[in-house]
Amino acid sequence: MSQMLNLSTGPHARDKWTTAYIMRVVVIALLPTAIIGFIVNGWYSVLMTAIAIITAVLTELVFDKICKKPDTWKDWSAVVTGLLLALSLPATVPWYIPFLGSLFAILVVKCFFGGLGKNFINPALAGRCFLLISFVSTVTTFKVDGVSTATPLVDLAAGKTVNVTQMFLGTAGGVLGSSIIALMAGGLILWAMDIIHGEICFSVIVGFLLIIGLFGGQGFDPKFLMAHISGGGVVMGAFFMATDYTTSPVSRLGQLVYGCFIGVLGGLFRTFGSSADSFSYAIIIGNLFTPLIDTFIVPTPYAYRKKMIALQRGEKKKKLKDQIPIPVVVIAIVTLIAGIALSGVFTMTKDAIEEQQLAKKAASYKEVMPEAETFEVNAAGKEAIDALNGEVYGSSFGRSRINSAITGLDSAGNAVGYVIEVTSNDAYDGTLTISVGIASDGTIKGIAFTELHETPGKGSLCDEPAFKDQYKDRNVTAFKVLKDGGSTLPEEIDSVSGATVSSRAVTNAVNAGLDFYRTKIQGGGN
Repeated sequence: MSQMLNLSTGPHARDKWTTAYIMRVVVIALLPTAIIGFIVNGWYSVLMTAIAIITAVLTELVFDKICKKPDTWKDWSAVVTGLLLALSLPATVPWYIPFLGSLFAILVVKCFFGGLGKNFINPALAGRCFLLISFVSTVTTFKVDGVSTATPLVDLAAGKTVNVTQMFLGTAGGVLGSSIIALMAGGLILWAMDIIHGEICFSVIVGFLLIIGLFGGQGFDPKFLMAHISGGGVVMGAFFMATDYTTSPVSRLGQLVYGCFIGVLGGLFRTFGSSADSFSYAIIIGNLFTPLIDTFIVPTPYAYRKKMIALQRGEKKKKLKDQIPIPVVVIAIVTLIAGIALSGVFTMTKDAIEEQQLAKKAASYKEVMPEAETFEVNAAGKEAIDALNGEVYGSSFGRSRINSAITGLDSAGNAVGYVIEVTSNDAYDGTLTISVGIASDGTIKGIAFTELHETPGKGSLCDEPAFKDQYKDRNVTAFKVLKDGGSTLPEEIDSVSGATVSSRAVTNAVNAGLDFYRTKIQGGGN
């Protein structure tokens, strides 16, 4: 019998499961929600998903060939990344959005850091966050039957009633992979097969629901909690993203801490943050804390007696200050001080900020309706706004919402005009808010911004007289933007050069204000 021994370096394969096998199972687990998304959103969503997957695979293939690395593109991990990215996007985004997202996820986050097993954050999530930062208006625009609409989470944050059943089934609008029942079915299959760990996915959900119940404003009402858990990528994140092997802790206790951390952080973002759809950032922050968790929560080997071995070696017990690196302590202290300072400043200045905002609104009213001495809420307008219940106004004005309708009065108390405040969510940087002054005959007296965060030197030029004065003293049914300039008709508006998106957002808001005045206020009295 041969006495030769086969020596090899670790890691040693102890199971028939391979990376490719696991990734194929994940793809199969994601197919139900993808299919439901395709049925609800149509053939374009299939094309969008194909672009995301093909871009991811080809990017890794080309990188492997150029760098003369093994053909890792065959392990299906790129397919999973592309599919997850597509499922986390609205089904109506332009084709270049999934292309750029997959390119960034694979090339920058995965390949540049050494490939599979070496990325420090989840590639699909990183690609989504890259798109959110770069194309915020495009990636957060959702359409149902061709009409721009708010996500159920936005409606929920505004205190409106949402259809939990539709959210659970995935027919309420939002991202392509929004079917909670399909996601949970796939996730539970992965958990049953021990491909993902329950310590992560279930602790994420429990931590999230705990924060929503404590601070959400409606306690632990089951319908309220179900609405929150069914939106914003919580279930997809808990089962398919937070459980990524590379970016999650090794030990079971570490995984439990990691999952609770993500769930609590996601709940805090949802409750106190400005964006209802911010769960992706909670997972990425959790990814960044994984090395720290693995440093301090280490599994104890069988039969290992730490104290006895330390005594035999003559080692003294290490103090806490020797275990935690000084830079970590310094960063933690600085972060704590900065957080307390910012919270204190916000509390002290909250009232002053609100007063400044009210003063800014009053100044905008006076700017667009200088003939008025005083302003009061228009009764007919308020009734119409209450009936809208925060919904987007009409189907022809993008994502414009009517905030208020004000009547301008002269010194004798007679109406001299009206001011309609409108917010558009179609701006390049997210939102803008304007006051539109309208005379009794429908002539625009002027527009003034109360909120504008557009790019300096481009979209910000919408607040310059050269652009704003184009609307002034014109009586038209609706305005339209000319991208290349050269307007000759009263209803034509020359776009700000290089800022067509901002120009159209402003024009949509003005048109919404005009239409609201004519259909809801004109003839309705004060």
